[in-house]
Amino acid sequence: MSGARQTTGVAGLDELLGGGLIPGTLTVVVGATGIGKTQLGLQFANAGLAQDGRRGIVFDCSSRGDSQSHAQYAQRMFGWQLAAADAGQPVDVESVFQSRDQWSRSADTPRPLVAALCDYLHIFDYHGRRVTRRDLEWEEWRNWQAELNARLRAAIAFLYGNFVRGVRRVVIDGIEPADRPGDSIQFSLFEYVYHQILRKDPEWVARDLFRESYRRHAAEAAQHTYDPARIGCLLLYTSHETMLDDLISRRLDEGDVLSNANTLIYIGKTRDGNRLGRGLYIAKHRGSAADERIVEFGIDNQGLSIA
Repeated sequence: MSGARQTTGVAGLDELLGGGLIPGTLTVVVGATGIGKTQLGLQFANAGLAQDGRRGIVFDCSSRGDSQSHAQYAQRMFGWQLAAADAGQPVDVESVFQSRDQWSRSADTPRPLVAALCDYLHIFDYHGRRVTRRDLEWEEWRNWQAELNARLRAAIAFLYGNFVRGVRRVVIDGIEPADRPGDSIQFSLFEYVYHQILRKDPEWVARDLFRESYRRHAAEAAQHTYDPARIGCLLLYTSHETMLDDLISRRLDEGDVLSNANTLIYIGKTRDGNRLGRGLYIAKHRGSAADERIVEFGIDNQGLSIA
């Protein structure tokens, strides 16, 4: 763990967390569809502009075609126009270290994907269904794995290229619930991204990206480095449960991504008589004191807020 706390972009939540999130660690926000996870993720990413000098980036794993509305939320909440990368296009590794201005001046003809100049990547094509072993036939499962393997280089270019440009926040969204994490393509992708890119030494990430041309880019890679211990990761995980009480009482299995997270935040519906509200509970926050109360929160055009 390194550096000052990272603000979540929600002042009331920072107070509950003892000052914010701890860089270099994993934070998981769990809640049902529509409860406010995406807004909170974008607030965390946007807060990087003031604290780090660069907004965070969004890595979208969704597959079912029900849009997470990242672009609409970002525009409405912050006037932030997300620049989307196309994971299906070839990756232009020759331009990884170029600035946006350098690239635009040299782009006389259509160019392959420069993922590092974008702040949003949707890694899969929409297929209108969940991507777990239980929901797919064997051949479909193999095809999903092949699609994922074909797009890992785009993921590396997107993340590494942004990190060398000063980005220190990553929001991973679109993770759907699965009975077992090992049965989910999305969880497999998250594990790879987190351990083989986010927390890996930058030199070895560069080797994975440039492959056979690494020697030609080694000097540039050595000049463009970063500290993985300063990068915060916010994983937005969609739960089956909608009620906050049910989330709080759920069991954490050994090896589950929730049990391995440094910080675990549940957000869900609460009931007070015949009235439903929204509540937030910090289930875990290692290395720091945290408020253990259930607190109400609201959502408006500016995102999530805590009184």
